[in-house]
Amino acid sequence: GLGVEKDRGKSLHHLEEAAIGGHPAARYNLGIEAWNNGHTERAVKHFIIAAAHGHDGSTKALMKMFKEGFVDKDDLAAALRAHQAAVNSAKSPQREAAEEYRRKMKSSN
Repeated sequence: GLGVEKDRGKSLHHLEEAAIGGHPAARYNLGIEAWNNGHTERAVKHFIIAAAHGHDGSTKALMKMFKEGFVDKDDLAAALRAHQAAVNSAKSPQREAAEEYRRKMKSSN
C-alpha cells in the first residue's frame, strides 16, 4: 500500500503459500518471478502447473517460451491439454448462463 515499505521476502512467502494452496495466479506470478531472476526451468514448471489449473496467462507464457526455445513441443502440448481439461471441467450450464447475463448487462450500459 501507500506509505508502506515492501518486504520482498514476505511477498514471495505469501505467493508460495497461495500457490501451494492451489491458486493459479499465484503460481503464474512465481513463474514470472523465477523468469525475471534467470531461473528458466523453475519458471517453466510454475507456468505448467498454473496452466494445468486453467490459467490463461500461463499458456501464453509457455507458448512464448516455446517459440524462444525454452519449452519443448511435448511439454507444451501436455500443458495445453491439461489447461483445456481444467477449463472444460469448470464449465456448467449455470456458469454459462451467468456469463451470458453478464455480457448482456455489459452491452446494455
